Amino acid sequence: MTPAQPFHIALQFGHIRHFNEGLAEFSRQLAMQFARLAPQLKAERNWHFHFILPAQWHGLFGPDVQYHELSDSMRLRHRFPVDLDVWHGLHQHMRYRPPVNSRRNIITVHDLNHVYAKKGLSLWWQNMRLTRHLRRAHQLVAISQFVADDIRKHLPWAPPATVIHNGVADLTLVPQEKPPGFSLTEGDYLLHISRMSPSKNVGSLIEMAAVWPEQDLLLVGPSSPEVQKHQEHVARLGLRNVHFLLDVTEAQKAWLYAHCKAFLFPSLLEGFGLPPIEAMYFGKPVVVARATSLPEVCGDAAEYWDNFSNGHETKQAVINAMGRAYGATRNRQTALRFDWSKTAELYVGAGAYGLGGMPA
Repeated sequence: MTPAQPFHIALQFGHIRHFNEGLAEFSRQLAMQFARLAPQLKAERNWHFHFILPAQWHGLFGPDVQYHELSDSMRLRHRFPVDLDVWHGLHQHMRYRPPVNSRRNIITVHDLNHVYAKKGLSLWWQNMRLTRHLRRAHQLVAISQFVADDIRKHLPWAPPATVIHNGVADLTLVPQEKPPGFSLTEGDYLLHISRMSPSKNVGSLIEMAAVWPEQDLLLVGPSSPEVQKHQEHVARLGLRNVHFLLDVTEAQKAWLYAHCKAFLFPSLLEGFGLPPIEAMYFGKPVVVARATSLPEVCGDAAEYWDNFSNGHETKQAVINAMGRAYGATRNRQTALRFDWSKTAELYVGAGAYGLGGMPA
């Protein structure tokens, strides 16, 4: 029997142009899970999900959720078409306000990287924007304990933060496609995937490649000015063993994970870190920086860089990872801890929305 009182939950995506970067991937995966749960939750609890996102993405998550077009007016004081029990801003960089007719506002905080990367006026401006936004929330969700600790340290005035780890897509289950024109030896290249911004520390991998000329290194990411700078750096050094592959599809990314020798992620600023866990689903050796959230997420399944003082030390950690006898099994077991269906159920349950667990 359907409860008489409807319960309305709105997810604010923000202005998403594509889904091939971290915040958008988080939004897409969580939305897919809520859309999957929507018929059951509507039948048993009279819950209704509302997705606020650009019109080009309406219908993407199926017919069991309601779609609302993103509007610039949502940056100002506004009302939603129905009274909301929960408004959920999917990341902390949102420029859109919760509507005045929302009873409970929740914001997911993915990182506070700006406090480490910005200085002076830029840091002041970022702090001001974030403060203004987060003060509208009744509750925060942090995607790792590291982020929750950062919130307590840098934003002591902020509302309480509940830790709900991200899920990670198991790309071993998707069809694989070899990238067109791929010419490296299968199973013999080292792989890195990111947007290659300065915090990703890709320069350390290029320095490693310079002292390891017999080992191919493949850097994968979106077309961007940051990637172009790395390409120019490699060209100046005259390195023939560093290769770039841009704007790959999910099927191509899965193929690259499946056929690499090891996955390298020297990032110095991460709120969670999806790519290392994606690689672990394939049982691949993984090497990450011992920094921010990565030890929490990767645990003892990864090899760690403690510093990047020279290319020879960076190389040695990779050799150590590839020599681990137990690596494939432990890495796969670690990856299985991070499942999007579990993440969604924690949001639905007492962890975030504060409404009890899933229906039996």
